[in-house]
Amino acid sequence: MVAVRDQFTACEQRLERAHGRVPTMAVVGASFTAGVGPDNSALSWAADLARHLRWDAVIYGVSGAGYEQSGTYGAGPMARQLSTERLPGLSASLVIVQAGYDDVRVPAGLERERVRKTIELIRAEAPRATIGLVTVFTGPDRPVPAGFYRTDSAIVAAARAADPNAIIMDPLTGQWKYQHADGRLHPTAAGDAWIAAKVGAILHAHGIVSQPETTAAAAPIVCDVGLAASVPDSDARA
Repeated sequence: MVAVRDQFTACEQRLERAHGRVPTMAVVGASFTAGVGPDNSALSWAADLARHLRWDAVIYGVSGAGYEQSGTYGAGPMARQLSTERLPGLSASLVIVQAGYDDVRVPAGLERERVRKTIELIRAEAPRATIGLVTVFTGPDRPVPAGFYRTDSAIVAAARAADPNAIIMDPLTGQWKYQHADGRLHPTAAGDAWIAAKVGAILHAHGIVSQPETTAAAAPIVCDVGLAASVPDSDARA
């Protein structure tokens, strides 16, 4: 993971030199954020969102990671990924965490504790940032196993208790319908674009808006690292 940290360090130095040009957001997440589906992190929903907002961004996706699960190469969980992004130096206006699917077998009490500690970490290292959580994604098959709803409820309850102002974006209970790659869990590039537009619309409703095209002298700086598993995540974890 030294290479990942070095990659972020180099990119974040560029962000620090350009500080104040446009707002910065930090995103950590699991396979969706790593770009699994289109198999390209630059086509993930998070990268699409950065381009839509015209914000600078630091994005770190680790397939299989959650609030508890460590995922690919043990690079997670979410708290560790946030530490790798070095939030204190980013002056981020927005921090988004996308996780939940891979924690389906984690006891609800432990999941709530991990969510609480993750939000406390963000509050300590980025005290002025708005926090957004993208919760549990599932594949198109119905019915959805009950374990996913338990995990989703644990995340939402813990987040609301830890930060009543957190923006909760819930694909499961919101029944988000996007294009799936091979009819399974992960999105196609078009599906990722749909998710980015959905997240952008929710953020806009909470006062987080895109920068005018004339604001930035150059394209946003996007530090984007995605660690994808060699075998795609299964969508049969109940």
